[in-house]
Formats: sequence, structure tokens, C-alpha cells
Amino acid sequence: MTQPFELPDFYMPHPARLSPHLEEARRHSKRWAREMGMLEGSGVWEERDLDAHDYALLCAYTHPDASGPALSLVTDWYVWVFFFDDHFLEEFKYTNDREGAKAYLDRLPLFMPTDPATAVPEPVNPVEAGLADLWTRTVPSMSAGWRARFAESTENLLNESLWELSNINAHRIPNPVEYIEMRRKVGGAPWSAGLVEYAIGAEVPAPVAASRPLQVLRDSFSDAVHLRNDLFSYQREVEEEGENSNGVLVLETFLGCATQEAADAVNDLLTSRLQQFENTVFTELPPLFAETGLSPDQCAAVLAYVKGLQDWQSGGHEWHMRSSRYMNGSGSEGSPAPSGLGGFSLLLSGPTGLGTSAARIGLTTTRRAESGRLRSFTHVPHQRVGPSQLPDFFMPFTTRLSPHLDGARRNAVEWGRRMGMLEAQPGIPGSHIWTARKLAGFDFPLCAAGIHPDATPDQLDITSGWLTWGTYGDDYFPVVFGRTRDLAGAKAANQRLSSFMPVDGSAPPAPANALERGLADLWTRTAGPMTPQARRTFRTAIEDMTSSWLWELANQAHHRIPDPVDYIEMRRMTFGSDLTMSLCRLAHGQQVPPEIYRSGPLRSLENAAADYACLLNDVFSYQKEIEYEGEVHNGVLVVQNFFNCDYPTALGIVHDLMTSRMRQFQHVARHELPVVYDDFKLGSDARRILDGYVRELENWLSGILTWHQGCRRYKEDDLRRDLPGRPHRRLDIPTGLGTSAAHLPRLTGRR
Repeated sequence: MTQPFELPDFYMPHPARLSPHLEEARRHSKRWAREMGMLEGSGVWEERDLDAHDYALLCAYTHPDASGPALSLVTDWYVWVFFFDDHFLEEFKYTNDREGAKAYLDRLPLFMPTDPATAVPEPVNPVEAGLADLWTRTVPSMSAGWRARFAESTENLLNESLWELSNINAHRIPNPVEYIEMRRKVGGAPWSAGLVEYAIGAEVPAPVAASRPLQVLRDSFSDAVHLRNDLFSYQREVEEEGENSNGVLVLETFLGCATQEAADAVNDLLTSRLQQFENTVFTELPPLFAETGLSPDQCAAVLAYVKGLQDWQSGGHEWHMRSSRYMNGSGSEGSPAPSGLGGFSLLLSGPTGLGTSAARIGLTTTRRAESGRLRSFTHVPHQRVGPSQLPDFFMPFTTRLSPHLDGARRNAVEWGRRMGMLEAQPGIPGSHIWTARKLAGFDFPLCAAGIHPDATPDQLDITSGWLTWGTYGDDYFPVVFGRTRDLAGAKAANQRLSSFMPVDGSAPPAPANALERGLADLWTRTAGPMTPQARRTFRTAIEDMTSSWLWELANQAHHRIPDPVDYIEMRRMTFGSDLTMSLCRLAHGQQVPPEIYRSGPLRSLENAAADYACLLNDVFSYQKEIEYEGEVHNGVLVVQNFFNCDYPTALGIVHDLMTSRMRQFQHVARHELPVVYDDFKLGSDARRILDGYVRELENWLSGILTWHQGCRRYKEDDLRRDLPGRPHRRLDIPTGLGTSAAHLPRLTGRR
């Protein structure tokens, strides 16, 4: 069969290595699969299928340093997960039997008890038998924390198969952001990351397991694994099986381009995720070790985990190049798998071993990969871009404004004055960032009146206050800490903010500036009536937003345009999406089970809404941020950098993504939430509350658009007027440290 596209040149910064225990794992996994009933008679695999797929080779490449018994056990896990995927396909995807699929999936967590002594049901199929056996053999050597994390990732991997099934039933191809998020669960790479800890015999220490750097490492690892798999499996999944969940197909559809162009774009994103992984290791892990006080042994465990993920990435690539399961340029039969270490020597041209990496540079990187990396660090700030171009936004919801808007407008400016936001902060140069005229022009009550049209006057004032406070902090940190690159000062200031949000009702310290004073006032007025658990949830939403300001400052200090996926996910925090959404959720009290809000469709609904609003803000603020502030955090700029395209092209892509996210929001509300209601057997009150929450999010979206259209924060006339202390001057060619690259066009005579 003719291949639908040429495989691109892959960025592979780490050479693959092969375990010496390959043959032992092959023999063991075949014997084990037969004992579990996965081969002859299963209706899914025959022995020749297992031989051709060669999962032992995959594990020998991805876990080259595992002991013989550990490699055999890990191989059994991979045999099980691939068998599950094919078994689920045979039983439910081809027949579109969602009800049967849910009953099948609901039983599987019973075979993963947190307490290994807990009795499990009698297995009724090879998937259940395999899971019961593997769980019993694996968990005794791992901590309770690892068991909980691995059980969760396994359950996600299993349950999200329903999402794939629903998309097949709806004949729906997801948008790129939706796809990346859901692929992490369906694709199983986070699950693979958990097995890395087992294989290397080093667990990620509990104090850092949930930190941003470790989460980014897992996510970027997972995305790269999945995108690589999509390139190799396009022919099998899309052309032969009719799958809609493939990254190449997703970009082919979203961009409206040829398959080869989509494949190249997927490879570029794969490269970007690998480079995000590297950037996180070198720039975020050292500060994390120092801040958390990890012992040398704990630091070594994290670094061993990093190495294990790198081994998996390079080993997974080699396996894809050899397995008959995938399109790899070797024809339908695949290339023969090597046997033992002798076969490994055939894979690598050039010398191997200590000190020989330079001889392999051609195999580890590409001109395209390094060009993308270079662009991310060489953006020229303050380029003239002209007024922000505004497309015809797709907004299916109508804005209603609160009748208390005028009073809230007066109160917001007065509140900002009382908190000290309209004056310089004591002992902090450059901290006089707002005036009464600017604050009135920003018109945060207009936004509050749109997103909460039915609020009482007091509620509208509180919402206006949170919008004012969040934006003040977002403006304050870059000016006070960003211009001086005072990352330590920014971190210390951010840490103090948590003390003004006591969960137990204790007294906070005396505020030292307007940011602290405003937070203390708003927290008292908002969190007072809440339960302690609700306060913790609300405080987490605020801390996520304030910590994201530090992420922005670090990127600014490194002069780095963020990776597209990392940007989208962090943008939700910098925009304060969860903060304002949580005000809606918390008002629902205990009538809706918390697991509903943690469910995939609810998170999908909220993320789609958040991304639309964040990108909307990026479109309006493009000139303000790029030309006047020298920012690198703008979605349009991120797309320009990734695709190496001009402003209008990038704007068109961003607008298309906004539209697709809005349509996804509508799709989830109409088609996926009713299924959640049924799955959780919700009563009429809970259904009414959640339907109301959807309407609140619709108000949130339309109100944010109305505010951007009506406020005086982003228009060119406002930007000219608000430049502090000097006449308007565009900086076509900047001067100063780090800007010499801006002079290259003059020197070379090129525009």
C-alpha cells in the first residue's frame, strides 16, 4: 500500500539503547499472554500478531537499564494495554456499543485496589485477567502515592476510550487543543511515565510530584510520544480503521492543508514539545530542588526519572521504525526486528559510546528543529505592528448587562483609590502604574456586569473588585519585577500573597502595598461565607493565577516565546479564567458532586470557554503587548513564531482556533453533558444547576467580548495617551542590551 506521506526528519536528541534482556522478555511475554487468554481463541490476536508487534522490543528500547525481571513485568503491562486497545476496538468501536463499553470499563478499576489485600472480582475476559495479575505483581514494591497516581492514569487511559468512541459515533474530528488534552488520557503516555518510575527503581519524591516542572515534564513527554505515534499510525488508524483521533488528521482538517503539510506541522509540534522538555529540565528543575529542599538522593531520583523519560522517547522512536504495526517506510510487512545486541549494532550508523555523540549530530537534530528553537529566542521586541486587527468573532450568545452597572463603576474607582492602586507604592520605584482616569477607562465593572448580569449590587462590586485586582497584579509584576529581572523579589512577593487568604479564618499580616491590601479586602468579603473546603478550592484558583505571573517573568528574562501547548495551558491561569469561573461554581454549594466538575466533559467545557476568552484577549491586546510592551506572551505571536508566518496569517489561525473552541463548547453542552448526567444518575436539581452553569459560562464569554469592545485599554489612541512621562514613540529598531539582532536588516540591506 502506498504511504500517504513521507515521514519527516525527526529531532532525536538522545540515542536509543537496547536492553540485554530482550530475548528473556520476549519469551516471558508470549507465555504470559497465552496464560491470560490473549492469543489463540481470543478473537483478537494470534501468536503471529504478538510476534509481529514485538512489544518486548518496544520495552527493551524504552527501558534499556531495567533488570531482567523488571523488563519482563513492564513488557507484560504493554502487552496488556495494547491488547486492551485492540479488544475494545473489536468489541465496541466497530459495533458503536457505548452502553456495553461503559459497563466493560466500569469493572476494570475493581482490579486495581489501593490496598493490595482487597479482594477483586473473578475475571471474565483476558483484559480483566491480565490487569488483576499485573496489579498483584507490581504494587507491592511501590509506595501508596505511586499506586494512587498509577491507578488514576490507568483509569483515565481506559475511560477516555469512551471519548474516542463518542467521536466516532458523531463523525467528529476534534480541534488541535482538544485533541492534545484528550490524547494524553487516551494515548497512555502518562501511564507509561508511571511505569518508568517502576522500571528504573526510583519514584518521583512526593514533595515535587505535583509541581509545575514535573507536570510539564510528564505532559511534554506524553505529547511527544503521542504525536510521534500519530505520524507512524496515520495510515493504519485513518485509512484502514476510520479513526478520527489522529494528530495529522486533526491538523489536516483544521488548517485545510495537504496531508504532507499536516504531517510536517505535527513533527514541528513534536519537536517543540521535546525542546520544552529540555528547557524545563535545565531552567526549572534546579530552582525547584533548592526551593523544596530535596535531599541529594531525591534530586538523583528526579534526574533518573528524567533520563528514563528520555530513554523512552528515543527507544519508542526506534520501535516505531521496526514494528509491523505502523507505517515506517518498510512496506506492509515491516522490517525485521533485531535479535539481541547484535541487531542493535545495525541500527546506529557511526560510533557509539562515551565521547562519540558529536559523530551522531546528524541523526539527533535537524535544520528545521534548530531554526524553530532559534526563532523562539531571537524575537525583536517593540516592533511596529500597527493597530490590532479584529476579525469577525463568532459569538453565538447575547450579552445582558446588570442594571447596577453605573453604581459599580463609581465604586470600582473609589475602591482602587482606597486600596492604594492609584499611587506609587512605598519604596518601590516605577510602581505608580495606574491613575483614576486609566482605571475608569479600563471599566472592569462593564465586564462584571456582562459575566454576572443577575448579580446583586454587592456581588457586582465583588466581581468588579476581583477583575480590578487581578489586572492590577498582572500589570504590576512586569513593571516592578520584570524590567529589573528581579525574579527572586517577584517570588517573595507572590509567596506573601497566600498569607492574605487564610482558610481557617486566622488573621492575615498587615498589608505592605496595594496588591496585598486589595487581596485581603476581597478575600474577607468573598471567602467569609464559604466552607473551609470551598476556601481551599478558591485559594488554589487565585494561587494558580499569581504563580503564572512568575512563569511569564521567567520567559521574559530568558527572552523566550513559549511553546504553543505550554502557552495555551498557562494562558488560562494568567488570564485568571479559573478564578472567575470558580466564583460561579462555588455559588452552587454542595448540591453538585465535586467529581462532576472533575469529569472530562466539564473540564473540556471550561477549557474551551477559557481558551476562547484568552485568545480573544490576545487578539485585542496584540499591539499593546507586542509594540508597546515588548511582550512574548501573546497567542498570535506564539502562532507567528511556530509557523514562521506573518501577522495576518497567524491571526487567521488564532481566529479559526477560537471558532473551533466555541463550537466545541456548544458540542459539549449539547451532546456530552447529557451523557454525564445519565452516567452519574444526577437528580433534577443537580441537572438544573449544571444547565445554569452552562448559561453562566455563556454570559462569561459574551460579557468578556462586550468588555473588550467597550473598554479603553487596547485601542491605539489609549495606548498613545497612557505612555507614562514621555511622548508616543514607536520603537522600530530598539537599542540596549540584547537587541543587536534588530540591526541585522540594516546591515544586510534586507527588510
